[in-house]
Amino acid sequence: MQRNDSLTFTSGLRTQLRVLGALLMREMVTRYGRENIGFLWLIVEPLILTSGVMVVWSLIRQESHAIPLISFALTGYMPLTLWRHVSSQVVSCLKQNLPLLYRRQIRPLDTLFARGMLELAGTTLALIAVYTALRLTNLIEPCANLGLALAGWLFMAWFAFAVGLVLAAGSEIFDFVEKLVPPFQYLTLPISGVFFMVAWLPSSVQTMALYVPTVHCYELFRAGMLGESVETHYEFGYLTLCCIFTTAVGLLLVRRVGRHLEFE
Repeated sequence: MQRNDSLTFTSGLRTQLRVLGALLMREMVTRYGRENIGFLWLIVEPLILTSGVMVVWSLIRQESHAIPLISFALTGYMPLTLWRHVSSQVVSCLKQNLPLLYRRQIRPLDTLFARGMLELAGTTLALIAVYTALRLTNLIEPCANLGLALAGWLFMAWFAFAVGLVLAAGSEIFDFVEKLVPPFQYLTLPISGVFFMVAWLPSSVQTMALYVPTVHCYELFRAGMLGESVETHYEFGYLTLCCIFTTAVGLLLVRRVGRHLEFE
């Protein structure tokens, strides 16, 4: 009996992986085409944005609170790009992939997960490209703690995807939700942690800032990239609970919306 259950699980897992692989390929071809730079644009776009910001900031100032501006810009705008891309791109995913839901093996969550993975892969490759270029030119110091940097990066991807699930389901329930996503992303920038570190804030404001999950992601990423040269504040437990809670809410909403979409 246990062997049969194991075989069933393995077969189901293989099928699921094939579905996700096919959806990833479809996303790349649909969004970027087969010609020109294609998938590379997913890497080039955040690379250009981050590089441009770093150049402008370095021309204006040389450092911020004793942190080299290029290092501060890198550790701020790359996670910001990850947050923006993952959380926004999944919003319209269900509408764009509605015909696929008629296939029995494809569920709404599969299409959302495939798009989120595509954005994570592209932005991660962009981060590697920017970091490698800056290291080769000695414009930044080596990564101090790869584990912490990776944790901050993946937590940002997780939280962004969880928020994207909520927004994607909400956009199916209320049409205006999709139009509110860009303003929502811009309005939350001042409190997100991209432009500041918790240690720079007054003690009374620090507590409030640490209620924002993305602040922990930035602090984690900067702790890994900059090391002991900066004072960082983050809590793994709180960040994990926020991600789990938001993911649970998003999954419940997507499941509810998915039942409606499958019978349309």
